Amino acid sequence: MHEYTSTARVWGLTCPGFPEEVGRARRWTRDILRGSPLADDAELIVSELSANAILHTASGSEAGSFHLALAVSSQVIALSVTDDGGTSATPKAEYQGGEAEHGRGLGMVSAIAHRVVVHDSDGGHTITAELFTDARPGGHRC
Repeated sequence: MHEYTSTARVWGLTCPGFPEEVGRARRWTRDILRGSPLADDAELIVSELSANAILHTASGSEAGSFHLALAVSSQVIALSVTDDGGTSATPKAEYQGGEAEHGRGLGMVSAIAHRVVVHDSDGGHTITAELFTDARPGGHRC
């Protein structure tokens, strides 16, 4: 392959920080990944990460937004959500007890995805979840 050629395709979407935009993010993901065996997992991951951005960061403020990026290659589907910041806490998976009503989203994403990476991004955070296309059943790490 030529060094300037890539078989990966990349899409981006910026959404206002309204709760109904989580549904838009899910539909967008589903439309792009139509026919992929990983579409359901990807849709759930985008839903959780988008909801977390709205609930826990400045993305959910009146002028807030969050950005999605979706990259697809023959080896991986990478889903990234970047929030507007406004919190000093770095997102991390926390495993809550059975009665907890919140705090399970990133743990669920970590259980579904093959790899999750969190990085600082312009005052906020970007969470990237990767689904490997060649993973065998039961290949998810828990």
